[in-house]
Amino acid sequence: MADAPWAEIREKFQAALALSRVELHKNPEKEPYKSKYSARALLEEVKALLGPAPEDEDERPQADDSLGAGDHALGLPAELVEAEGPVAQGAVRRAVIEFHLGVNHIDTEELSAGEEHLVKCLRLLRKYRLSHDCVSLYIQAQNNLGILWSEREEIETAQAYLESSEALYNQYMKEIGSPPLDPTEHFLPEEEKLAEQERSKRFEKVYTHNLYYLAQVYQHMEMFEKAAHYCHSTLKRQLEHNAYHPMEWAINAATLSQFYINKQCFMEARHCLSAANVIFGQTGKIRTTEDSKFRSTEAEGDVPELYHQRKGEIARCWIKYCLTLMQNAQLSMQDNIGELDLDKQSELRGLRKKELDEEESVRKKAVQFGTGELCDAISAVEEKVSYLRPSDFEEARELFLMGQHYVFEAKEFFQIDGYVTDHIEVVQDHSALFKVLAFFETDMERRCKMHKRRIAMLEPLIVDLNPQYYLLVNRQIQFEVAHAYYDMMDLKIAIADKLRDPDSHIVKKINSLNKSALKYYQLFLDSLRDPNKVFPEHIGEDVLRPAMLAKFRVARLYGKIITADPKKELENLATSLEHYKFIVDYCEKHPEAAQEIEVELELSKEMVSLLPTKMERFRTKMSLT
Repeated sequence: MADAPWAEIREKFQAALALSRVELHKNPEKEPYKSKYSARALLEEVKALLGPAPEDEDERPQADDSLGAGDHALGLPAELVEAEGPVAQGAVRRAVIEFHLGVNHIDTEELSAGEEHLVKCLRLLRKYRLSHDCVSLYIQAQNNLGILWSEREEIETAQAYLESSEALYNQYMKEIGSPPLDPTEHFLPEEEKLAEQERSKRFEKVYTHNLYYLAQVYQHMEMFEKAAHYCHSTLKRQLEHNAYHPMEWAINAATLSQFYINKQCFMEARHCLSAANVIFGQTGKIRTTEDSKFRSTEAEGDVPELYHQRKGEIARCWIKYCLTLMQNAQLSMQDNIGELDLDKQSELRGLRKKELDEEESVRKKAVQFGTGELCDAISAVEEKVSYLRPSDFEEARELFLMGQHYVFEAKEFFQIDGYVTDHIEVVQDHSALFKVLAFFETDMERRCKMHKRRIAMLEPLIVDLNPQYYLLVNRQIQFEVAHAYYDMMDLKIAIADKLRDPDSHIVKKINSLNKSALKYYQLFLDSLRDPNKVFPEHIGEDVLRPAMLAKFRVARLYGKIITADPKKELENLATSLEHYKFIVDYCEKHPEAAQEIEVELELSKEMVSLLPTKMERFRTKMSLT
């Protein structure tokens, strides 16, 4: 080491650390990195005072440096070499400075320079990386390089660095295990060195960050199962070490629930969402090691907008949970025409016993967050909502009411003025909750009322939205409103069929619903026309199935219009035939379309065959009368 007084070196290093921690907004507006540049100048001074590296070979590039990883990326464990003696200690101190210079350059968006310093840090520490003095610094340098390469979208290089850090942590804990030195301790006098407990906390935090970055890398690589595992481990460790921001933790847990929902692991999804609720409730109330910025908020007006946004986002995750669980039950119990199948209902009730048994054994322990009071608080939220697929109306209604509660909560923030797309998606989810609840309802009049509620919330959106800017959303809503009217018409026909002599009121109602369904299906189909109002010869893949379904339902609707005028009825049958023929002809020209509407295509072919005969009989009957 150079002959500079050790006290001067320590003082400059501590000053550099203090400047590095200054938040950017506290710098002058035109010099946002002023404190970072000042810190860098001090670090360069310390580096000069420490003098050059005594061993040239440590500075020479190694074969695997360019690969962006240490020996762990090649599957080779590190050998324990202690950083003893002045030469080794000098190399380690220089490595600490290179590390901080690397982070400093990354913070000021000078990535290449940052990479250079971090790689120098790794070279200086390579032989000592498993030692008590160096392991934490080495892992932190690799973590930062992993983030850097991830930002460059060089994901495999990022993965190599981060997996190397994970392997080194695991090897150290297995072979040595004692809390290692924190990098800052290399510039502290003996009496100011950290206690074992503090060292352990800091080292575990470094490893938690490693898992967090790995989760992001695996997500980017579409290794979703692995990403979820690492995300879950990160969240669990953050709670264990009391190192989290409540708002950030809660939104990450709620996001993780969506993975479990897609995997139909509803117990795990419920646990994540319940934990998100409990931890989100700590915002501004409980201070954690990571959470020094939040203050207790007395008045509603003090709560920042971000708080309300995150609350709305968590609510939307709960909506998806309730909706998907209900829809999954519907798919398990419906017959080939979408009605409740009693045999399948009994089968589902049998499966629920198996799901309960699984909960009590392995699955619950595998996902559990927190211990003691926190665990009890999460369980209290879980008890309010089932994770089992509902098998009857009462169970479905409980989920519906929970979902609807979160719809209202989400709409508090995601209002149409400012959050158009988000607001519409929440309303569509609300409509979908009514739609799936109607499946469980046996009373047809009440089912009609549920569809009527859907129409009441969706129709105003079509009026408010500019079709030029919201074409796709408009199409979705037009199709959904049309389908709601279509379902109501079918229900009214079923009710009329049970009556001996349906009165004119119910006939008028059926025709009114028919007319409304036709209107919205036609609006949807017209939205597919080009600027010259010509219907496309080739329908895009993204709208092929809905377009074919709309054509099929329009054909059926014309056939269901009740009229006493024979001439009008014949016209309706002709229009119905025209739409059925369109489906058959289109599928002959475009065979790939047939796979999208197999059932409807078969029925259309049947109607194309039957309707001409029916119409001819009708004409004969008309001529005779």
